[in-house]
Amino acid sequence: MSSNFAYLNTRDFEFILQEWLPTEQIFNYPQFADYYSKDDVKSVLGPILKMCKEVVEPTNEDCDSHPVKLENGKVTLPPSVGPLFKQLQTEGWGTSNIDEAEDAMVLPHILHAMVWELLQAANPTFAPYIVLTSGAAGLIQSFGSEDVKNLFLSKMMDGTWTGSMCLTEATAGSDVGDILSKAYPTDDPRIFKIKGSKIFITGGDNDFTDNVIHLYLARVEGARPGTAGISLFVVPKLWVNEDGSLEDNDVVTTAVEHKLGQHGSCTAALAMGENDNCRGWLLGKNPLENEGVGEGMAQMFQMMNMARMETGHMALSCLSNAYYNARDYAKERIQGRLMTNPKAGRTTIINHEDIKRSLLAGKAHVEAMRAMLYKTYFAFDVRHHDPDPEKQAMANALIEITTPLCKAYPSDEAWWLIGEAIQVYGGYGYCEEYPVAQIARDVKIYSIWEGTNFIQAMDLVGRKWGMKKGAAFAAFIQEMRDFCNTNADNAEFKNEFANLNAALDAYGKIQKTILAYMGEKQIGMMPFHARRILTATSQLYCGRLILDQALLASAKAREAGPEHFDYNFYAGKVAAARYYLMNVVPNVCIAADIVASGDRSVLDVAVESFDY
Repeated sequence: MSSNFAYLNTRDFEFILQEWLPTEQIFNYPQFADYYSKDDVKSVLGPILKMCKEVVEPTNEDCDSHPVKLENGKVTLPPSVGPLFKQLQTEGWGTSNIDEAEDAMVLPHILHAMVWELLQAANPTFAPYIVLTSGAAGLIQSFGSEDVKNLFLSKMMDGTWTGSMCLTEATAGSDVGDILSKAYPTDDPRIFKIKGSKIFITGGDNDFTDNVIHLYLARVEGARPGTAGISLFVVPKLWVNEDGSLEDNDVVTTAVEHKLGQHGSCTAALAMGENDNCRGWLLGKNPLENEGVGEGMAQMFQMMNMARMETGHMALSCLSNAYYNARDYAKERIQGRLMTNPKAGRTTIINHEDIKRSLLAGKAHVEAMRAMLYKTYFAFDVRHHDPDPEKQAMANALIEITTPLCKAYPSDEAWWLIGEAIQVYGGYGYCEEYPVAQIARDVKIYSIWEGTNFIQAMDLVGRKWGMKKGAAFAAFIQEMRDFCNTNADNAEFKNEFANLNAALDAYGKIQKTILAYMGEKQIGMMPFHARRILTATSQLYCGRLILDQALLASAKAREAGPEHFDYNFYAGKVAAARYYLMNVVPNVCIAADIVASGDRSVLDVAVESFDY
C-alpha cells in the first residue's frame, strides 16, 4: 500500500501542550474555560488519530491514483474526496470550526493546529479544500458588508460551498501588482463586472459542492497601477441572487494542472467574463472614491499570512509522516552486520550508524520545527484572546517575525529530509509501492505556495529586521541571549549552549555585514544571501526552542527513572536536541562566514555564461 499514516501516538503534542508551553493561560481565556482544559488534550487528539488511520488515510491513496480530470468543462475529483469533505463537516472538523463568535465552542488555535497536522499528514491533498474555504470565509467575515455575509457565510461555514483565493495570473505570479484582471462599475455600486483569468488556483473547482466562492484580485478600471490599485472581490462560480437562487456567473474552468504530486487536489485555470457576464461583490472601499487606492492586497494578506503558516505546517506534516514511515521500516528490515559486532549476525537496519543518523536528523528537525510552529500558534491565541494589550503586542511581534520562518524553513528542509527517509528504504524508497515516494512528490509544492521561499526570505531581511525601527527583532534576539545567560552554568548541556551562543554571535555578524553591504551600495548582496539568512535564522530560533525542551525533558527523565514507560520519550527529546544543537545550529556560523566573505560570483556572472 503506497499511502500510510504512520503517526503512532500524540505524545509530542501532549508534551508541548501539557508540559512545555504555559497553555493554562490559553485554556483559562473565557472563550475556552467552560469547554476545555490542559487535561483534555489527549481526549481531543486520540479520536482524531484513530480517524486519520481508519478514515482519512485510505482516501490518500485514492487521491494519488485518481488524478483530477477536466472533461467537457466539468471537473471530476477522486471518488473519496466529496464523502470525506462531508464527513469532516458533519463531525465538526471542517469550516464550521472557524466560527469566531464569542459563544462558539471552538478549539484554541494551538490545539486546532494539532488536529490539522494529523489530518494533513493522513491526506495532504485533501486539506486545502477546507483550509482555503476557511480562509475565504474569514475574509468575508472581516471585510464583507452585511448583505455579502448573509449571502455567502452560512453555506461556506457548513460546507455547502467551498472557497478559493485567486491571485496568480499567467503574466503575474509572485509580482501580483502586474495582474491584468479588471473590474468595471455597474449600476449597483456594490457589484462590478469582472474580466480576466487566473492560473494555479488550488481548490478552484470541484464536483462535490454546489458552488465555489472565489476571493478574486482585480484592478478597478481607473485605479492606480501596481499593488496600490488592486481590489478584492467575492466572485462566485454561480451567481447568488438575493433570494438564494443560483445562476450562471460566466466563470469557466479552462484547464487543470498535471502536477508532480497532490494529484487529487484541483489546481485550476479559470476564465472570468469571457461572455461579459461575470460579476463580483467589492470588499472594502471603491478605489475610484479613494484616490485610486484599492484595499485588496491588505485584505488578502489577512488570509495569506495564516495561509503561510498553514503551508509550512503542511510541509511539516509530510516530513513527520515520512520520518515515521522510515522509522517503522528500519525497525523491520534486516540487512547487514554491525561493524562494531559483526559476529552477532544480521540485524535490523535501525541499528546501523548511518540509518540512526538519518532517523535522528529527521526526528530532530521535526521536533525543532514543531516547537517553532506551535510556539507561534500559541502567540495567535494570545494575540486574539488576551485582555492585556502589552501581551497582545508582544505576541503580534513574534507572529510577524516568525511567519516567514514557519512557512519557508519546513518547506525547504522537508525536501531533502524526505530524501533521507527514501534513503533509509534503499531501493524500495524509490518505488511507488512505498509511501515515501508519494510524500516526496506531494511536499515539493509547499516551498512555492503562498509566496516562494525567496519572498519569505526578503520579507524577513527587508521588513522584519526593521520592524519598529529594529526594536522588535532586537528583542527577539535578546530573548535568546537571555535564555543562554540564564543557563550559563548548566553543565549537562554545556556544549549545546556554547554552540547556541556562538550562533547568536555569528548572527549578529550576518546582520552587520548585510547592513555594511547596503551602505556600500552593494544592494544585490541582500537578495543573494536572503534565503541563506532565513535558514540561519530558523536554525538559530529552532535551536533555542528545542534546547529549552531538552532542559525540561532531561529533568523529567531523571525524575521518572529508566524503568518508567515515559523514560525513552524524554531521553529521545534530549537526543534530538543534542543532535540539532551539535549538527545543525553550527550552520549559522558557516553562513556568517560565507556572507562576510564578499563572494560576488552570483552577482558578477554573465547571463550568457549559463549557456555553456
